[in-house]
Amino acid sequence: MISPAAVAHRICPFCEASCGLELDVEEGRVIRIRGDQNDVFSKGFLCPKAIGLKDLHEDPDRLRTPLIKRDGRFMEASWEEAYAEIARRLPPVIAAGGPDSVATVLGNPTSHKMSLMLYFPRLAKALGTRNMFSASSVDQVPKMLSVGLMFGSWLSVPVPDIERCDFLLILGANPMVSNGSLWTVPDFRGKAKALRARGGKMVVVDPRRTETAAVADAHHFIRPGADVFFLLGMVQALFDEGLVRPGRLLEHCNGLDALAAAVKDYTPERVAARCGIDAATIRSLARTLATTPRAALYGRIGTCTQQFGTLCSWLIDVINVLTGHLDEEGGAMFPKAAAFAANTRGKPGVGRGVVSGRHRSRVSGAVEVAGELPITCLAEEIETPGPGQIKALIAIAGNPVLSSPNGPRLAAALDKLDFMVSLDIYLNETSRHADVILPGPSPLEDAHYDVTFTQFSHRNHARYSPQVVARQHGQPDEWESLLRIAAIAKGMGAGADIAALDDALLEQELDKAFGPAAAQVMAALAPKRGPERLLDLTCAPAPTATGSAGCLVGSRWRKSGRLRPASTWDR
Repeated sequence: MISPAAVAHRICPFCEASCGLELDVEEGRVIRIRGDQNDVFSKGFLCPKAIGLKDLHEDPDRLRTPLIKRDGRFMEASWEEAYAEIARRLPPVIAAGGPDSVATVLGNPTSHKMSLMLYFPRLAKALGTRNMFSASSVDQVPKMLSVGLMFGSWLSVPVPDIERCDFLLILGANPMVSNGSLWTVPDFRGKAKALRARGGKMVVVDPRRTETAAVADAHHFIRPGADVFFLLGMVQALFDEGLVRPGRLLEHCNGLDALAAAVKDYTPERVAARCGIDAATIRSLARTLATTPRAALYGRIGTCTQQFGTLCSWLIDVINVLTGHLDEEGGAMFPKAAAFAANTRGKPGVGRGVVSGRHRSRVSGAVEVAGELPITCLAEEIETPGPGQIKALIAIAGNPVLSSPNGPRLAAALDKLDFMVSLDIYLNETSRHADVILPGPSPLEDAHYDVTFTQFSHRNHARYSPQVVARQHGQPDEWESLLRIAAIAKGMGAGADIAALDDALLEQELDKAFGPAAAQVMAALAPKRGPERLLDLTCAPAPTATGSAGCLVGSRWRKSGRLRPASTWDR
């Protein structure tokens, strides 16, 4: 807790850039917000969104008390009353329709909440439902599927090493505004300016005249939805002109000959009319990418939200491989998050890979990817009668009625549910359909560690933000609400001992990981609880069954001379 008249530090929760903030706090109130000049990652950068953190915290419209809908109207309730209402109405739905009668939907703010990221899997396991949805299917699942199949993990996304890159080709992205998407890069403008100052170039391919295109050395307009043809033309040009030089990656490549045969007919001359970019430009960009020692191709939302999104995502990484720019300085590199990342967990070089298509949506037959179904299927799964019909929904920090396609249809479908719970700090287009709303604490009332975005960061780092201001009396942590709903789903009731349940779940995981040493590890983590305990678990050394030092369940603090020089680690 921050004392009066103090300076506090916080990681901004409003976008993927995750900038470090410095806050002046007096008598429990934030007086001023500025960029933290000493932040090891963002180094003082501040965008206009950050000052909204104070406004959000003090917003009179932000929910601070649970709401229960009675006769169509929301009434304030105690936490005990809200949990009791869930216990009264959720179990009958599960009993009548089975686990799949309950669905979950996650919104983007979940990624900025340590409690939600680390404890939602516990709720999902307790529910046992296959009907899980999130905002990811709106804009990024094609990339997740591509890297999962290519590199073995859903979130092993290579990102441009912009601080050492000399040629950056950007396709369907606008990092000048976003400061990265699946690429955490605060102050992109400054880094792009530095790239050009050292003699580098940045080229944008986009159907729109974006803010990024406006500052690029060249902007090539592409026909919307035709990115796949542009990329196929580039791959064909690389083979055709003898520019395929994967270098040390060759021993890790399978199917180069098959790839060359597959793209043989997609010459730049043939695809030019389809994508709206002339053949000479396609060949020139391929040559520049291949002949520049430190270069990278980066594509984002525009390449995902189209018919061939997964193929586009794959071809982007293929081109970086063919030109020798994957996993190389100045190219597209793999971030090495200090905690919670699959590609820094366990024995190096060993992984289980990914599996998709384990089930399909009941109505449209859409394929499951990373445990989720497309959010565009949610409305029809609620509307369509039959076994497995969704009758209850748990919405967490999301507003899909506003953010997903065909919002009016989804809004109408939500009104047909037997029961809905929303964990949200606002009464919005989605949460207004809920029967119970459980508001979480504001970001300033919560501790924070970037579980998600350290996995996409342009520079390896680890930062932790303690709670800044006191929260309202009786306000539970969000992880406690998730565990309480999990306990209710498992028949333990609203009065379950959440602390005991948290201990039991962790003990099960430690038993699998450490065997006889599990009790020693558990004792070493005391007295912390919840996500703070899991964070300690992933970052600290722990005894193994043989008594020697070993890494805990999460990720190693591993410094890789190849993937990232040690000097880029901040601890």
